[in-house]
Amino acid sequence: MVEAGAVSYLLDVTHPAGPTQLGRMLYPAYELHARLTEPARISSKLLHRTLSGLPAPVAQLAGTRRLKAISEIVAGARPTHVRPDWGIDAVTIAGESVEVAVRPVLTMPFATLLHFATSGVTGRTPTLLVGPISGHFATLLRPTVRTLLADHDVYVLDWHNARDIPVAEGRFGLDEYIDHVIAAMRHLGPDHHALAVCQPAPLVLAAVAVLAAANDPAQPRSLTLMAGPIDTRVNPNKINELAARRPLSFYERFLISRVPRQYAGAGRRVYPGLTQLTAFMSMNTRRHLSSYAQLYRALVAGDEATAERIRDFYDEYGAVMDVPAEFYLETLQHIFMEHDLPRGEFFWRGERVDPFVISRTALLTIEGAEDDMCSPGQTAAAHELCGGIPPEDHHHHLQPGVGHYGVFAGSRWNEEIYPVFRDFVATRSAARTAS
Repeated sequence: MVEAGAVSYLLDVTHPAGPTQLGRMLYPAYELHARLTEPARISSKLLHRTLSGLPAPVAQLAGTRRLKAISEIVAGARPTHVRPDWGIDAVTIAGESVEVAVRPVLTMPFATLLHFATSGVTGRTPTLLVGPISGHFATLLRPTVRTLLADHDVYVLDWHNARDIPVAEGRFGLDEYIDHVIAAMRHLGPDHHALAVCQPAPLVLAAVAVLAAANDPAQPRSLTLMAGPIDTRVNPNKINELAARRPLSFYERFLISRVPRQYAGAGRRVYPGLTQLTAFMSMNTRRHLSSYAQLYRALVAGDEATAERIRDFYDEYGAVMDVPAEFYLETLQHIFMEHDLPRGEFFWRGERVDPFVISRTALLTIEGAEDDMCSPGQTAAAHELCGGIPPEDHHHHLQPGVGHYGVFAGSRWNEEIYPVFRDFVATRSAARTAS
C-alpha cells in the first residue's frame, strides 16, 4: 500500500529503534496537539481579521503585509476531518454552461453513491468513478469529475469517514468494499462504464469478475484502471519495497488506533488519516516548505491567484478521513504483500475470483511514465489476467511526462489522457448500441 510505504519511511526516520505503543498514542497525541495549538490558531485568526480591517495606507505597509501573511498561514495550518465541498456548480457542455446538482442516489453503511446531475442534459453515458480509501476524501478527484462531466453522466462512490461510522455497522474489509462496488454497479445497470483510480483498481476488477462469473447483467460495458496496483511485483518501486519491509503485525500493532468515545464511530479500529498525511508530508518536507514559502511571498505581494491555488491545494490535502483497520490491513496483505489477484489466489466471500471469466467488458489501462507510486507495468498487468476479453477490447495507454497525480488531474489529464478514455468509452458504447 502506498500509505504503508510512506508510514514505514516515517517510522524509520523518527523511530530508529522501533516505535513503542505508537498505535495507541496516535489519537490521544493528535487531540492533545490540537488542543495545545488551538489558542495560537484563534489568536492568528483574530490578528488576520484585525489587519484586514486597517485603512489602506497602513494596510499597504510592508510590515503589515508580512504580519498578515504569517497570521493567515498559522490560522489555517491544521488538518480537518470534514469533507470539502465538491464545488462543482456548473460545467461547460457543448460550449454552454450547464448547472450541476450533486445528489445521493444510493446510501450504504460506508459510502454514498452520488450523481452529478446536469440540468437539462440527457442521453449521456453513465460512468461510475471509484476512488481510493486512503486517508483523503473522494473530493480529491474533483478535477477528474469536472473533466468527465463534459461528456459523461457521472456517478461517484463517496466513501465515508470511518471515524463517523458506528461500530454496530460492522466491519469493512475487502469483501465489504467489493460489495459496495457491486451494489453501485447494479444500481447503474448494464449500460454503464466503470473507472477506478489508483488503489481500488484490483478491487473494482474483482467486482467485475464476480459479476461476470454470475452472468450478472450489471457488468459494465468497459472498465478503465488508472495507475492502480494490479501486480506490484512488476517494476517494484521504493514505496513497494518499504511496504513489504515489515510484517503485517507491525502495521497492526503500531498504526492501528481506536476512535475516541466522543465520535460516532467510538471504539472502531482505524488507520488514522492524520498518520498518512504526516507520513506523506515527511517524505516531501522540502517541497511542502517551499510551497508554504511561496504562499507567504504571494500573500505579501498581493498575488491572490497564486495564493488561492496553494490554499485550495492544502485545504484539500489537509482534509483527512480515517480508514477502517480491516480494509487497510487486508489491502496491505492481499494486494501489496501476497499479490493474491495476479497469483490467482484472491477470494471474495469465500469464492475464488478469476478475472479470466470477464468477456463482455472492454478493458483500458492507463499509467504515467513517471509514476513513482504505482510504477509503469503494475496496472497493465490486468490485461494478462483478463484473457477472456477479446483482443480488440484490450487497450493500454502509457502517458509520457506525468507522475501519479498527473494521470487523473492537471493539463495532461485534460488534454492527452482524457481524450483516450473518452474515445474508448464512446467506441464501446457505439458497439453495444449497434449490437
